[in-house]
Amino acid sequence: MKESEKKADKVKSRILRSKIDEISSGLKEKKEEFNLKKSQSTGAVTVNIIKDIVARWTGIPVAKISSSETEKLAHLEDIIHKRLIDQEGAVASVSQAVRRGRAGLKSAARPIGSFIFLGPTGVGKTELAKALADILFGSEELMVRFDMTEYMEKHEVAKLLGAPPGYVGYEEGGKLTEAVRRKPYSVVLFDEVEKAHPDIFNILLQILDDGRLTDNKGHVVSFKNTVVICTSNLGTKLIQDEMLKNEVKSQKSKVKSASQKSKEEDAVDKNKFKSIKDKVMVELTKFFKPELINRFDEVIVFEPLRFQDMIQIVKLQMKSVVKMIEEQDMGFAYTDEVITEVVKAGFDPLYGARPLRRAIQRLIENPISNLIIEGKVKIGDLIRARVDKDELIFEIEKTVFQPIVTKKYHCQGCGWDFENEIIKNTTVICPKCLKHGEKVVAVKKPKAEELKVPESPAKEVDKPADLKPQEDSNNKKVV
Repeated sequence: MKESEKKADKVKSRILRSKIDEISSGLKEKKEEFNLKKSQSTGAVTVNIIKDIVARWTGIPVAKISSSETEKLAHLEDIIHKRLIDQEGAVASVSQAVRRGRAGLKSAARPIGSFIFLGPTGVGKTELAKALADILFGSEELMVRFDMTEYMEKHEVAKLLGAPPGYVGYEEGGKLTEAVRRKPYSVVLFDEVEKAHPDIFNILLQILDDGRLTDNKGHVVSFKNTVVICTSNLGTKLIQDEMLKNEVKSQKSKVKSASQKSKEEDAVDKNKFKSIKDKVMVELTKFFKPELINRFDEVIVFEPLRFQDMIQIVKLQMKSVVKMIEEQDMGFAYTDEVITEVVKAGFDPLYGARPLRRAIQRLIENPISNLIIEGKVKIGDLIRARVDKDELIFEIEKTVFQPIVTKKYHCQGCGWDFENEIIKNTTVICPKCLKHGEKVVAVKKPKAEELKVPESPAKEVDKPADLKPQEDSNNKKVV
């Protein structure tokens, strides 16, 4: 921390200071919690202590629903929307089904919730599954994902429950049953389920109806504490055809029509989506058996993303870019016009949010990577991005490194030369005299010319007022 401040490394100092403050506050809370537990401790090992230790080892919450979790479930929609943009209907349906399951208003053996997610690619189906795993169970790693394109053959489906005795892989157990046995509290995702062999539907029927599976070794695995999600691209062509009918043909027309829509036009779009949703449900019944569809809690159709939604998605993704750059002890700031320019370059309602990721890589990450590799950006520098005549401009604010000035002092009392300052009542104190208990004497302060800092050759320029964050004037280099 002191080393970065001596070098006038503003960006690194700010990052380190925030980390230190965060760790210090957390340490203070832990210390208070420890002292409280220590004062209340009787020295005896109780049942609750053993439960807490077992829960920590296994990852299985043994306590009942706490007040904090109750509050989390009550505001589940708001928490999910911090990660998932739009899709209010889908989020509301999922949240309500999860609340029913956690409140006990379901069969005790069935999963907490079971859903079919339909809709075009890149609209947030998988992201919602990740959000549920993180919010309900504490980590995205508690989402068990199975890509159904790997189970297109009949013998591949058998791997989910395990190979029969005498076959290769018998000792390994089933992929699905072992995953849930190790992570009983998790989100189980069957991605693009329509591409799997039809035998997969028999497994789903048993999970949704009985809430359990028996593997090849006879072990019964319970699914009652899981959330089961199947995603599918069925009906995607119907949605894409409807978009093309609305003259969404070129990139420019997409941006213009999406960014200038009125409330009346949005209402018309919602009515059109309802009609499309009915057609998609008809398409679903042609592929899935009725007894399987009826066992799911909700069948949810995701809406195509609009231009305004894309702007919010880019803002979320840009936060990760800023974080990656700050991890390298550099800074990155940008204007709102940069966000709009990225959305224009990557907006495509047919393919959802995935083209936006590629647009950020092409327009933001690639130029910054080149600047770093070429050595134009150093540790402590701040990169500012802005738009000029429909082009992205990257400006580098160089850190002005001041030479480290060593203040030397000479004690008149003991003759000790020292550099470290001990201030008491605005007087510099000799550390040796103070340590030996001798009379404390003032020391000579260095002359003004000894502390003179050479002027920096860097040229200072004014910065635009709309750029964030605002700092002192520094060098700019337009690349």
